[in-house]
Amino acid sequence: MFSLFRENIRIAIDSIKGQVLRTILTILIIAIGITALVGILTLVGALENTISGDFASMGANTFNIQRYEFQTVRNGQREKINPIIDYKNVREFNDRFEYPFSQTSISFIGTRTAEVKYENEKTDPEVQVLGVNENYLDNTGTAIEAGRNFNLFDIQNNNRVCLIGSDFKKNLFKNESALQKTISIRGVKFKVIGVLESKGATFRNNQDLRVLLPLQLARSIFTLANIDYTISVKVDDKQYMEGAQDAATLTFRQIRRLNPVEDNNFGIERSDDLLNRIADITTYLYIAAWIISIITIFGSSIALMNIMLVSVTERTREIGVRKALGAKKNTIAGQFFMETIIIGQIGGFIGIIFGILIGGGISMAADFQFSTPWLAIISATTISFLIAVLSGLYPALKAAKQDPIESLRYE
Repeated sequence: MFSLFRENIRIAIDSIKGQVLRTILTILIIAIGITALVGILTLVGALENTISGDFASMGANTFNIQRYEFQTVRNGQREKINPIIDYKNVREFNDRFEYPFSQTSISFIGTRTAEVKYENEKTDPEVQVLGVNENYLDNTGTAIEAGRNFNLFDIQNNNRVCLIGSDFKKNLFKNESALQKTISIRGVKFKVIGVLESKGATFRNNQDLRVLLPLQLARSIFTLANIDYTISVKVDDKQYMEGAQDAATLTFRQIRRLNPVEDNNFGIERSDDLLNRIADITTYLYIAAWIISIITIFGSSIALMNIMLVSVTERTREIGVRKALGAKKNTIAGQFFMETIIIGQIGGFIGIIFGILIGGGISMAADFQFSTPWLAIISATTISFLIAVLSGLYPALKAAKQDPIESLRYE
């Protein structure tokens, strides 16, 4: 049994070597379909990792009070835009909200286009500047790589200190220590007291090229009207989340002077709600990827079957000779079937390599977080095998059923 199997493999390989051009074309047809599958799944996986990592940085056991909220509608979700959350709102909330085992952070984006200077050097590209209080890092899950965080004294006394992203080390300080260095933003000088750990970039939004300033000091520099603030509340344990969220909602409704029958004119986003929404979005992306890939692979399987049928027709006389020499139907079918399996697996392997390279290349170009797409690799291997089985079954059976006398007469 094993010797027959080994002989079928040898005959299949000899046949493949004897029809190099056709074999290459067949392999390319399968490889294109598998490349589409692996490439799309790799790209979607990298996108999911990037978005999840970005929103997960919101921090554990936290929720935000913000201007925007998502409403569930019949065919999905819709974003509702409410009045801005101004400084009067956040200051009043910070004074009035008191919930056990919780802490509140306040932040706003002063500008996304600041130029930061250090001696004769300046940043390129321009950077994002945020005004924050002493709880911002903890509530957003941001860690300090070197130095220290803001303390209450820094915030209340408007100390001219700042925290910077990790990219400043090579862009502005030429890999020297940034601590205790003095930088300038809009002509105002700040001493660097801390460097943040790297968080990467999402959709060209570089989290490592930003400067954090004490809240009040940032407000004195960035005085644009209608600045929108974000409030973040973190609880020590997840069991307190519901109670803290209810208390925060009630407090902010009172601040907004809403009567009991009015809907909230602000949004509340929990960290796990964001991740659940991301999971829903990526599910649709995966479905779309599979639909596109299956269509491509279906075309590949039809093409492979047609090529194998042509091969059977061209080798009709060969089949007749083998049958005349005593080859059984199972032996003839096994030879063609093994040939199809080998071609399918080679095409699948090449498709996996090209799919990972293309998907990974696009992910790197778009600053997505690439990871090894094991799901795509396993799926592609399985599918390439099934393509070979389904595409080779009919040609193999057709070859096995041919009459040896008619086959020998074939010209």
